[in-house]
Amino acid sequence: MDAPAKSEVRLSDTSRSWRSPAEARLTTADGVAIHAEYLPPGDASHDLAVVVAHGFSGAVERPAVRRAAAVFARYGGVVTFSFRGHGRSGGRSTVGDREVLDLDAAVAWARSLGFARVVTVGFSMGGAVVVRHAALRGGVAAVAAVSAPARWYYQGTVPMRRLHWVVMRPLGRVVGRIGLKTRIDPNEWTEIPLPPVEAAARVGVPLLVVHGDADPYFPLDHPRSLAEAAAASPGSELWIEPGFGHAENAATDALLERVARWLTCRA
Repeated sequence: MDAPAKSEVRLSDTSRSWRSPAEARLTTADGVAIHAEYLPPGDASHDLAVVVAHGFSGAVERPAVRRAAAVFARYGGVVTFSFRGHGRSGGRSTVGDREVLDLDAAVAWARSLGFARVVTVGFSMGGAVVVRHAALRGGVAAVAAVSAPARWYYQGTVPMRRLHWVVMRPLGRVVGRIGLKTRIDPNEWTEIPLPPVEAAARVGVPLLVVHGDADPYFPLDHPRSLAEAAAASPGSELWIEPGFGHAENAATDALLERVARWLTCRA
């Protein structure tokens, strides 16, 4: 799935007021039900919405996602959601492919709440998704990808070899469903989705690439490749963070604040 025809995203049981917290059941363009939550901005003057895309095995309810949302809410309204196959969302994870449609539904909800500017920030798998979404669907003012891979099928580290076992093997998917609370599609990709590094060259908006030099999943050639590909998009930046590990679980409040400020300034 790279660029399916756009179709209206259906919303149900959702508040249309940006002033109050809300919970929603969104329906993606391919019919998957997505659980989402909205946190209003701490300052009523904000016209910016931040849509947060979690990493593999994350969900709206995970403490790290809620913590990130609370930090971002100091700068604008925040929409969090669980990717397909995660948390209370329906469907099965396609590990970065059709998740673009999940993000698109969340962005549409943010717009329906009345925000003039919408930005996205993604962690790990979510980082790949926000880059691909900007290239394939568009409609966002700026993007931040934290701990994101540049290419598919990377198995150069022990954690990534373990993850491939979880995703690719029947027993691994059982472990994913029971141990990680993540339901994974057993069908392999029939067509290779647009890789994040190729998508980065097509985002057309400022892209912030954030990566830790202590990331156990993806070495530094991944963020450097993404940043090099995004060089044509004005305002794009690369931050290599000393001592930072991987994704939302390792991100400090101070780092999240810096990312939020960058998005606010670039949107």
